[in-house]
Parts: sequence; C-alpha cells; structure tokens
Amino acid sequence: MQRITTLIIGAGQAGLAMSRNLSDQNIDHVLIERGQVANAWRTERWDSLRLLTPNWQSRLPGYTYDGPDPDGFRTMPETVAFFDSYASQIGAPVQTGTCVTRVTACDEGYNVSTDRGDWVCRTLVIASGVMNTPAIPACAGDLPATIRSLSSKEYRNPAQIEDGGVLVVGPSASGVQIAQELKLAGRDVVLSVGEHVRLPRTYRGKDILWLMDQAGLFDVSIEEVDDVSRVRHLPSMQLVGSPNRVTISLNSLQALGIEIVGRASGFRDQTALFSGALANVCHLADLKMNRLLRSFDEWIEQQDTRDAFDPSYELRPTEVPETPNLSIDLADRGIKTVIWATGFKPDYSWLDLPVLDRKGQLRHDGGVVDAPGVYAMGLPFMRKRKSSFIDGAADDAQALAHHLRAYLDGGHRAAA
Repeated sequence: MQRITTLIIGAGQAGLAMSRNLSDQNIDHVLIERGQVANAWRTERWDSLRLLTPNWQSRLPGYTYDGPDPDGFRTMPETVAFFDSYASQIGAPVQTGTCVTRVTACDEGYNVSTDRGDWVCRTLVIASGVMNTPAIPACAGDLPATIRSLSSKEYRNPAQIEDGGVLVVGPSASGVQIAQELKLAGRDVVLSVGEHVRLPRTYRGKDILWLMDQAGLFDVSIEEVDDVSRVRHLPSMQLVGSPNRVTISLNSLQALGIEIVGRASGFRDQTALFSGALANVCHLADLKMNRLLRSFDEWIEQQDTRDAFDPSYELRPTEVPETPNLSIDLADRGIKTVIWATGFKPDYSWLDLPVLDRKGQLRHDGGVVDAPGVYAMGLPFMRKRKSSFIDGAADDAQALAHHLRAYLDGGHRAAA
C-alpha cells in the first residue's frame, strides 16, 4: 500500500495541468495513467485527424506552442509529442500502464486500487476524460448481422472499411470529417444528421476560434449561462483542422455527392429509418451560426483595428433535399458498414463513491465533486466554455489546485 497526498487519475492535458499546479503548491502527488501520457490522443484517433484548434491555442501552465506555424493544426503524432515534451518539462510523476480498478472512501481519504498495487490518498483528482465509451444509440442493436458496425473511436482510415457503401451517423466534427474522407476515397456515403453546430473555419479573414477567443467567448463561465446542463451537452463544432483552412459543412459534403438524411431513428430488417426533422435541425444550426457571426460583426465594429478585418458577409443556408429519404434499404444501396460518430460518455464503473447522478455523470460544482477532497478536470463547460479544450486546462487547474490546498489546510468550505 502506497500513500500520497493527491492522486490524479489520467495523464492527458487536464491531469498534466493539475500536476504542474500541485507542484507549484508543493503538494506531493502521482498521476495514474492506464496507457501512456496523452493515451487517448495516441491510440484512439483516426490516422488523418488534426486538431480542430490552431496551434497557438495549445496553452498549458508555463508551456505553449513555439513552433513556426502558430496558425496551423497539429497532426496526432505532433500532438502526442507536444504532451510528452510538457510532461518531461514539468517532471510529471506519471505511473503509466496502470489501470484503476476501484476507488473507495477510507479513514485517511480514498483507497485507489489498481492492477499494479493500491494507493491511499487524502485528495483525488479525476482527470480521466469524458471520451471513454462511445455513446452508441440503442437502435444499433437492431442492425442486421450482415452490416458491420463500428464507432468513430475504432475508425482509422478508409482501407479499414470493406468495399461497399457507408452510413455515417452523426454530423459533428468526427462525423463530417469521416464522411468526407470516405467519399474522397470513392465510397458511396450517406450522412445521418441530427442536432449540430455549424461554423465556418474562417470569418472576415480570421479563424473562427481566434474570433471566439478574442471576443471572450471561451472565458464565459457557468455563472453566466442560463442552462448549464444544456451547454454541457452541446455537440462539438462542425470544424476541421487542415493546412488549407477549409470550411466543412453539409453543403460542402453534398457538393461531393454525399447524401444527407435525418437523425437515425431505428432499423427494421435491412431498412434504416430516419427522422423527418432534417430541415428543422439544419435551419436551427444556420440560425445559431448567423447569430454568432452577427455578434462578431458587432464586436469588430467596437475595435480600434476594425480595418484589419475583411467585410461582413452571409453564408449560404444549408441546402436540404425537398424530400429527404426517411428510409433506405441498406442492401439495395450496397451499404455494408455503419460508423457511429454519435459522441462519447464517461466510464466511472471503477468509482465506488456516491457522486454520480441518475445519468451516470459526476455531481460537481465547477470541478469540486460532491465528496470531500475529490475534484474533476477536463469536463465540458466545467467552469468555463473552454474547460474541455487544451487551452482550458490551465485556468481550471489553477483554481482547483488552490481549492485543494485550502482543503488540505483545513478550509473545507473554500470557495471553488
């Protein structure tokens, strides 16, 4: 049995940022990582993926991108190297290749059982991420046995997919990128579309995420929004990181020959069934995008440097087929594979503490979990809109490290 003041579960950006802040507070700690540093970036992404965020937006405590292409988008190997370098620079005490099997409360704090021995810690930081388990709808169980089903977490490249058409379910960042890649590889692709966040890659000559950053949108806190639960469950932005900074959208995919249909609602024998609300969800995505772009126009007008921006313009509305298919016979269409790009959910099966709500989500207030001395890092909109981004880990880690320090010093009611 080993003892430590603080144990961090996970060594991605969230865990490493917390490690740096705990070191600054002189709090002894260890990071337990099931694989290697940045394991999910290293092993659970498709081959051609690049970060959606520009290189300059990779800002961690005391560390940032300093290469020749700040406005570029790193590949996954480059991203892994970035995290490896950061872990080395801060001297993060990471125990790799170690799976946490159970966490329970004990008199001294918490007992953390792993496949390489047990730990006792006074405080615990859960930085294991939320992209642990693909959130595949129940209707996937009705797929015929002749149709291959896999998640975006399992997808690597078109060569992995057997000959034939592909139904991609999910119109957010992963779904649209995978659909485009498969179509460019010569596949017949159908994209099933539900709620999504449409954005251009650039607007008025600037990257859309630069505009959001400069306008302060990433720093919006949970206290500033009306429905925290709603914003925490928004789909990811419909963006792609590419050297030529292209915009990906349902319009660009349809121009390639990809058919769009409504949200997948079920399967009956060889027939896939889709919602009839395609036009509505596309209209709503256009409406929200245009509202955001108009807010940028207003912000630009307030700047002394507004001449540095291109003129305002409107994007073409999403084109929706007059009569989108409500069903497709998979056999007739030659579709042999369904790829589920329907998001992820966390896996807390190892967490034997009364801190989960009825949906299996952590109960927390800005990362302060509903158990003494337990904290979370890296959750969507945990404290600010940027909390789940690489760029969001620094602020959250600093705030929670101070709270953790106060807890250890006896100030159990320290403000989050």
